[in-house]
Amino acid sequence: MSGHSKWANIKHKKGRMDAERGRITTKISREIVVAVRNGGSDPSGNMRLKLALQKAKDNNFPKENIQRAIQKGLGTLEGSTYEELTYEGYGPAGVAVMVDVMTDNRNRTAADIRHIFTKNGGNLGETGCVGWMFKKKGSFVIDPEAEVNEEDLMMIALDAGAEDVKTEDGEIEIITEPEDFDRVQEALENNNIKTSVAEITMIPETTVTLTEADAGKMMKLMETLEEHDDVQEVYSNFDIPEELLS
Repeated sequence: MSGHSKWANIKHKKGRMDAERGRITTKISREIVVAVRNGGSDPSGNMRLKLALQKAKDNNFPKENIQRAIQKGLGTLEGSTYEELTYEGYGPAGVAVMVDVMTDNRNRTAADIRHIFTKNGGNLGETGCVGWMFKKKGSFVIDPEAEVNEEDLMMIALDAGAEDVKTEDGEIEIITEPEDFDRVQEALENNNIKTSVAEITMIPETTVTLTEADAGKMMKLMETLEEHDDVQEVYSNFDIPEELLS
C-alpha cells in the first residue's frame, strides 16, 4: 500500500502519546477555524468542517474547544489569521513529499520545513515539482477487526459511488472521488462497517519502493514534519514492503 494509507495506518496503530496531545489539539483547532472561515459553521454543507469535527471526535477533543474554534472561525472570538500553504519536495530515494501547513509566519515556517527536509535526507523543491503525481481522493481503510465479507463490502461501496475497492497486505481500502465521500461513508455506517481511516487525502499515481535503510530515513522525515506545529498533513508516495514494517 502506498504512502497515503500506509502512513495513516502506521499512525493509527502507534496511537498518540500524551506528549503529542497539545500539538494535536493545536492542529485540529486551526483546521476547524479555517474550515468555518471558508465554508461556514454547518458541517452538513461543509465537508472540510465535517472531517475536522470527526478528527476532533476521534481524538477526544473537548466540546468547549470545538465551540471556541468555531467561534474564532465565525469571527465572534479573536484569533490568529492563518495562511494555508503547500510545500513540495523529495525525501530519501527521490520519494515525493507534499506538506500542507497553516501558518501565521510564512518566512519562519518555510525555513523550518527546508531545514527538516535537509536534515533528514531530502530537499525542498519548487511549487509543482511533485504535485502532479497526486490526485485528491476519498480514502477509507476498513478496520482490521471488522468482520466483513469482501464481496458484500465491494457491492455496498460501489453501489454508493466508490471508484475502487482493493485489498493489499491484508488491508481493504475504498477509494472515492471527493464529492462521493459522504455517500460512501453513510453506506458504510448504515451497514455497521467500521473504518480505521476515513479521510480526503492526496493519493499518488506512482510509488517508490524503499529499502530498509531508506525506509527508516523516510519514516523519520515524515514523523519530524508532522511534529512541526504548523504542519497539518504530509503526503508521500513511498512504499514499504510489509516484511520491513513487521
